[in-house]
Amino acid sequence: MNVARTAADVLSEHTTLELECLDRLYLNGYVPLLQTGAGAAWFFRRVRGKPVPSSALMAPMTRRFVAGLEALAEESGGIVRFERGQRKDDVTKARLRTWDGGEGVLYVGKAQERARTLRTERRSRPNGETYPWIVESAAMVNHYYVYLVDDDFGPLFVKFCSYFPYNAKFCLNGHEYVKRQLEKRGVAFEPLDNGVRSCADPEAMRAAARELTAERIDALARKWLARLPHPFEPGDRAAGVRYDLSILQAEFALTQVLDRPVQGRAFFEDVIRENLDAGRPEHVQLIFDRRVTKRTPTRHGTRVITDGVTPSLHVDYKHSRIKQYHKEGRALRTETVVNDAYDFGIGRRLRNLKHLEKIGFAANRRLLDVQRVSHDCAVGAEAFEGLHRPGTVAGQRSPALRFGDPRVLALRATLLSLHLRPGGFRNRDLRETAAPLLGLDLDGYGQGRATYDLRRLRLRGLIERVPRSNRYAVTAAGLRAAMCYHRVFARVMRPAMSVVFNVPPKSECRLARAVDSFDREVDRLWRGMPLAA
Repeated sequence: MNVARTAADVLSEHTTLELECLDRLYLNGYVPLLQTGAGAAWFFRRVRGKPVPSSALMAPMTRRFVAGLEALAEESGGIVRFERGQRKDDVTKARLRTWDGGEGVLYVGKAQERARTLRTERRSRPNGETYPWIVESAAMVNHYYVYLVDDDFGPLFVKFCSYFPYNAKFCLNGHEYVKRQLEKRGVAFEPLDNGVRSCADPEAMRAAARELTAERIDALARKWLARLPHPFEPGDRAAGVRYDLSILQAEFALTQVLDRPVQGRAFFEDVIRENLDAGRPEHVQLIFDRRVTKRTPTRHGTRVITDGVTPSLHVDYKHSRIKQYHKEGRALRTETVVNDAYDFGIGRRLRNLKHLEKIGFAANRRLLDVQRVSHDCAVGAEAFEGLHRPGTVAGQRSPALRFGDPRVLALRATLLSLHLRPGGFRNRDLRETAAPLLGLDLDGYGQGRATYDLRRLRLRGLIERVPRSNRYAVTAAGLRAAMCYHRVFARVMRPAMSVVFNVPPKSECRLARAVDSFDREVDRLWRGMPLAA
C-alpha cells in the first residue's frame, strides 16, 4: 500500500470512513424573566405574592435546592469536591469504567466558581427614606456538577449554580449519541475516543448523526430537569418561570478515518507547513464565508499547537475558530468551534442550531478545499518537470519540451489551432502552422524536424495517433497544457519581465506594483519554508 503524497490523495484514496457530526455542545439554561433585577422583583411580587422583593426571599429557595442536590449526591456515593486545576473528565472516565450500565446519576461534583447573581441594596428616596432594590452582581459561589448517563445520549452533565437565579449549564456530545444509537440498532462499530473508527453500516451512522436536532436536545434537557432537584416550585413553573436554552459553544466536526496511521502523520505535518498563512484575512474570509475587514475583531494568524508530538492547526474568526488535528493517529479531525453565534449573525437560542450547523460544516469543507489546492501544487510541479526535462517513456527516449523555448512555444500555439480539426492533422499541417510562428518557411521547418516534434509530443501524451492513419489528434491533456504554457508566457512572463528589467522601474505602473507585491510574497514564503540541511 503506497503512502499518499498530497491532501487530495489522502482524502480521495486513503479515507475509509467519513462522518459529519455535532461534537461537543455546551448550553446555557436560564430563566429569561430572572436575568434582571426588575424581572426578579416582578417574580417575587406577582408570582410569589410578596409585597417587598428582597434577596432575603431567595435564601429559603437556595437552602431547599442545595439540600436536594446534597441528598442526590449522597444517593450516588457521596459528593466529589473538585480541586483547582483538577480535570473533571479524568474523574468521569474513572467512574464510567465501573458503571454497571443503564441510565442514572453517575456522581455529583462540587466546585466554587464565579457566577452572576442578584443581591439587594438599600436606596434612598428624596425625602430620606430607604428602600430595598435588587441589582445584578457577581460572586464566587458553589456549583454542583451532576454527571449523568442517558439511555440515548450517553454521558453528559448538568451544572447548577446554587445562587439565585440558579442558571444551569448542559454539556453533551453528539458522537456519544451516535454510538448509543448504533448500539440500539445492533450495528457493529469500533469506537474512537469521541468518534467512530469503523462501522458496519456507515449510512445508519450518518442517519443517526442527522437525527441530533434542536428539538431532540431540548427534550433531553426537559427530561432531566424534571428528574433532578429543581430550584423552582411547580406553581412557579405553571406561571411561566421555566428554563430556556441558548448555545454557549458548539463544535461541528468532520472526521475522516485513514487506512493507515502513516498516511496521515507526515501528510498532516505538511498540511500545517503549507497552510501557515491560513489565518490571513483573505483566507479567513474564504473559509468562513464572511467578509473580513480591518474592523473585524479577529486575531489574524495561524496557531500551531503541539501536544507531545501531535500538532494541531487553529484559525480564528472573531470569537470562533476552526481547528484541525490528527486524532489518535488514525483520523483527520476538522472542527469548527462556534463560541458566539452572533459572530455569524445568528441568534444564540437552541432553535438556531440547524443554521449554525450549515455554517460549521461548510467551513470544515472549505478549509479542506483550500488545503487540496495548496497540495495539488505538488502534482503540478511533477507534471511540469515531466515535460520540462528529457526522460524515457515506454522504453523510448523522449526529448524535453522546455518552457520558454521558442520552438516549444510555437508547437503549443500550433496545438491550440490544430485541435479544432475534426479529422486530425498531418505532418504537413503542423509545418504549415508552426513555420510562420518560428519565422521560417516550409523548407526551413522541414519534414524531419516536424516528425521529431510529433514524436516528442506523442510520447508526452499531448497528441495521439488516429488509428489506421497518418493523422494525429490533440489530447485533452495536450490542450490544457498548451493553453497553460501559452497564456503564462504571453500574459505573465513577458509583461512581468519587461517591468523587472525596466531600470529604473516605473512605480506608477500597475504591473510594476503587482510584481513588487509578488516579490514580497515570495520572500515571505521563502522565509517561512524550512531549508534542507
